[in-house]
Amino acid sequence: MDKRLRRVVIACILLVLIIVVGMTGFVLIEHLSLFEAWYMTINAISTSGFGEIKQLSYYGKFFTTLLILASFGIVGYVITSVAQYAIEGNFQKYFKHLRVNQKIQKLKDHIIVCGYGRNGRQVAKEFSQFGQDFVLIELNEERIETMIQESDFLFIHGDATKDNILLSAGIKQAKALITVLPSDADNLFVVLTAREMNPGMTIISRASYTQSEHKLRLAGATNVIMPGKIGGSRMAKLVIQPDVVEFVETVMLQQNAEDVKLFEISCACLENCSIEKRSIRQLRIRSHSGANIIGIKRSDGNYMYNPSPDTTLSCSDKLFALGTLKQIEELQRLLNQFSK
Repeated sequence: MDKRLRRVVIACILLVLIIVVGMTGFVLIEHLSLFEAWYMTINAISTSGFGEIKQLSYYGKFFTTLLILASFGIVGYVITSVAQYAIEGNFQKYFKHLRVNQKIQKLKDHIIVCGYGRNGRQVAKEFSQFGQDFVLIELNEERIETMIQESDFLFIHGDATKDNILLSAGIKQAKALITVLPSDADNLFVVLTAREMNPGMTIISRASYTQSEHKLRLAGATNVIMPGKIGGSRMAKLVIQPDVVEFVETVMLQQNAEDVKLFEISCACLENCSIEKRSIRQLRIRSHSGANIIGIKRSDGNYMYNPSPDTTLSCSDKLFALGTLKQIEELQRLLNQFSK
C-alpha cells in the first residue's frame, strides 16, 4: 500500500476510534442513548458550539473537555492527510488502479511483460500497435508514473518474482510471458515460477550473459534473447549488407495499416481445416488476397523458405505472409473458406 494512502487509512481509523470512545464515555457517564451519545460526540469533536442535550455532570464536563482536546490533533491530522492525498491526485490514481485490476481479471490468452525498461517499453509499444492484450509488471515507482503519463497500458505495480504478483497478472490464463528484467537471476526465477504455474505457455526471456542462456532454457524458457549479441550481429550486417538490414527492419517496424508487414498465420487455428494437400497455386493466394507466402514452418519444426506455387500446405503448417493488413485479412478469409 502507498505510504500516503496508509496515512489516510490510519487517520480514518483514529477518527473512528475517538468517535467510539466519545460515544462510550457519554453512554457510561451520562447514561445517554446511542443517538444522543453520537450527537454529543460529533458536537464535541467538531467544536460547533451547539447546546448540550442535557446539563452535564462534573465528570461529564471533564470527559467532554478531554474529548475536545484529544480531537483537535486527530481531526487536524485527518483533514491534512485526506487533503494531501486528494490534491496529489492519489484518489484518482487509486480508482484507476482499481479499474485496471478489474480489467486484468477479465483477460484471457493475453501476454505478461515483466519489466518496463528499454526492452519492456519497446515490447509494449509493439503489442499496442498490433492490438494485443498484455499486462505489464513493474516494481520501480518512477517507471510506473511514466507509464501512467504516457499510455493507458494495463499494469501491476509489484515484484514479478513474487507468486502473488504473477497470479494477479492472470498467469494461469495467459498464453505467453516475456521477462526483460535487468538481472538474469530475476529472469531465471520468473521463468521457473511461470513454467510451474502455466506449463503450456510460451516464455521469452532476456539474458545479459552467454552462460545464462542455457540455464534459462533448462528452467523452461521457450526462447532466450540476448540484446548485446543481437546488437553486435546487426552492426556487423550493417557494414556487410546494409540495404538488406534496412529492408528487413522497414518491413518489421511498419506502423500504418497500409504498410507492408510480415505476419504469421497458423493453419491449426482454422476450424474444420480442409486445405490438406492443396498447393499455393490451387488456393490462388496471390491473386485472391495480394499477400505473398514467403515461408512455411512444418509440423516437424523445419522451415521452408520462399516456397514455390506448387508447394502443398498442411493443416499443421504456419504460414509467413508478406502484405498489408488488408491483404492479410483477405488471406485469412480465403483460408477460412477452405476450412468450412
